[in-house]
Amino acid sequence: QVQLAESGGGLVQAGGSRRLSCAASGGTVSAYPMGWFRQAPAKEREFVAGIAWAAGRTYYADSVKGRFTISRDNAKNTVYLQMNDLKPEDTAVYYCAAARNYLASLTSQYEYNYWGQGTQVTVSS
Repeated sequence: QVQLAESGGGLVQAGGSRRLSCAASGGTVSAYPMGWFRQAPAKEREFVAGIAWAAGRTYYADSVKGRFTISRDNAKNTVYLQMNDLKPEDTAVYYCAAARNYLASLTSQYEYNYWGQGTQVTVSS
């Protein structure tokens, strides 16, 4: 059973940066497609970024492309989400997720089997 724990959330001013971490236990991040999702109040959970298990290809939502970067440190068994040029509309609870199926569609939350508890990011204007 893979367990995921996010950290790094907090309050940041618009235009600032933040790095989220997702530490895995019970499995290695290199063996799973990994993704970041977010959910703002009264909104559905949405895809933010994903990284494939093998070659490490990355995918991003259009709303964060060019500002966010997903990466993986196999030695630390951790996945990161570097967020730059943050905007108030980025305010949400951010979740890390892992999929058992190595061919999973990274953008669909329904493809993921393991989820972290989430970390709040609040961007003030």
